[in-house]
Amino acid sequence: MGADLTPTPSTPRRPRWHLGSLHRWHWISSAVALAGMLLFAITGFTLNHAADIEARPVLRQWQARLPAELLAQVQRAAAPRAPLPPVLGDWLAQQRGLRVPPGASLEWRDDELYIGMPRPGGDAWLRLTLGSGNAAGELEFEDSDRGWLAWANDLHKGRHSGRWWSLFIDLMAVACVVFCITGLLLLQRHARHRPGTWPVTAMGLLLPLLVLLLAVH
Repeated sequence: MGADLTPTPSTPRRPRWHLGSLHRWHWISSAVALAGMLLFAITGFTLNHAADIEARPVLRQWQARLPAELLAQVQRAAAPRAPLPPVLGDWLAQQRGLRVPPGASLEWRDDELYIGMPRPGGDAWLRLTLGSGNAAGELEFEDSDRGWLAWANDLHKGRHSGRWWSLFIDLMAVACVVFCITGLLLLQRHARHRPGTWPVTAMGLLLPLLVLLLAVH
């Protein structure tokens, strides 16, 4: 009898993480994180040397008085959690060129409305005196702009930069983690052809620990 030539079914293999997939995820994560990594690297340096970089804030101030009929409308709208009265927002935009941002914080204090308008690289506030005295209706405004470098540094820290920038920082963090992990796996794949791979990698891991042990008390 001849040999049985019926092919035997082969055991199915589990899909493997191919080298091409590593390269693909590595370059995709680097492309996504490119602008963010450059920004955070540069501003990390400027923040580390913030005391050596002189900044001269530009200060803008003015005072005004709210018309009596408009003040009465604002007083009627006063409440602990009340939003900005539209009539006040319209008056400020038309008469003073000031547009109160949607994210501004409003504090209805005793006989006073305080509006905080912080932003990356600067800060602004507006105070309106309420009540019935001679000072009722007085407006005081101050704006401080610390320049583009402070703006970039505040973006690094996520200071007063809003919800969408916070989501962008989260995306950068995920992309950087993917970039580092896929890079480490690529190092493992090519390590046998590059003898210096693991010594250099170990040095990169140990260097921050040595600096912390030796320089930080």
